[in-house]
Amino acid sequence: MAKKDIIMMSQKELKRLYIFHKVLDKKLKQIEAANILNLSDRQIRRIIKRLKKEDDIGIIHKSRSKVSNRAISKKIKDEVIRLYKDKYKGFGSTLATEKLFEIDKIKISDETLRSWLIKEGEYKIRRKHRKHRQWRERKHHFGEMIQMDGSHHDWLEKRGPNLVLMGYIDDATGTAFGRFYDYEGTIPAMDSFKRYIDCYNIPQSMYLDKHTTYRSTRKLTIQEELRGVIKPMSQFERALNELEVETIYANSPQAKGRIERLFKTFQDRLIKEMRLANVSTKIEANKFLKKYLPIYNKRFSIAPAKETNLHRGIPKEIDLESIFSIKAKRVLRNDNTTIYKKQLYQIIDIPLNKIVKAVTIEERIDGKIYITYNNLKLKYKKIETRPLKAKELPKPRKIYIPPKDHPWRRFKISYNR
Repeated sequence: MAKKDIIMMSQKELKRLYIFHKVLDKKLKQIEAANILNLSDRQIRRIIKRLKKEDDIGIIHKSRSKVSNRAISKKIKDEVIRLYKDKYKGFGSTLATEKLFEIDKIKISDETLRSWLIKEGEYKIRRKHRKHRQWRERKHHFGEMIQMDGSHHDWLEKRGPNLVLMGYIDDATGTAFGRFYDYEGTIPAMDSFKRYIDCYNIPQSMYLDKHTTYRSTRKLTIQEELRGVIKPMSQFERALNELEVETIYANSPQAKGRIERLFKTFQDRLIKEMRLANVSTKIEANKFLKKYLPIYNKRFSIAPAKETNLHRGIPKEIDLESIFSIKAKRVLRNDNTTIYKKQLYQIIDIPLNKIVKAVTIEERIDGKIYITYNNLKLKYKKIETRPLKAKELPKPRKIYIPPKDHPWRRFKISYNR
């Protein structure tokens, strides 16, 4: 056998060749070779017969260097590469194969596509450098704990404004929920959580980071310390407290790994899905998300360890609109007026036999203003123009008369030259 043919042989073929030479030299029995190579004795006899006829080259499989009968045609390969460059640029191989089958009716494996893209220079092999962290077991019940955060990203890829995705994920099942907003703040947090409650009811606890929206950094005043206030709360934290939802704060982004991984998945998959749907506004993005999330959850969420759902129903006495509002206490003046955000309000009906010194102003999610006293809504009206204060007349200027011994009186001008 030629030297180049030996070089072309794989390690497995060289091992087989060595075993068969032992059989040919009568140093090993055929049945023993069959056991070593995990082949039938009949196959052993076939290969020996071929080796005697073709010499050592007979050990090489006859399909070597031939196109497989199951190989994908060059026409389909070229079409797939063209579609990838035109429509699916930047897609991962898994998502690209899903879209090729779903939209273009071309079925190939993600490994096949990955190998094609690597040869074309369209796919970069990503090396993962993972730092080991202690694994935390999932919660056992649906609704036992949800993780929440906001993701700032170019979700519309310059086709529209920059948006923030307020995202939620259930710790036990991986069920995802979210909505797009212009910024991450109190109103978006309240509005998104209210929508979550409308969809799944009230969870038992919420896992958050230490963003100022979710945790107040204000220090207690002396008056608050004297009143026995434990800690200052942000508006969102106050709303969770009123709903009896336990708040748990993460000390690092890695601690809330599930919501971070959800955002990483969405920044890969969701962005490209919205690109294919040509989504370019916040309204269109939220409409698309409403259809996308049920499909995503059906595919990627898992069954909880225990079947009991710990989401609580909304009690009838609870007013979610009032809870999810920015509340501020304001002193009531003697003329029954108060100020909020530089706007003057006149209270029309004060409860009888009540001395009202302070009222609570609620700024709802929709921007409406409500003024309450002990949970009783008060009628009011805006004072658009404030009454001008009467200007005091200027006091007459006092004429200064210098005394007789003033240096100015002693000064005399001589007219004699």
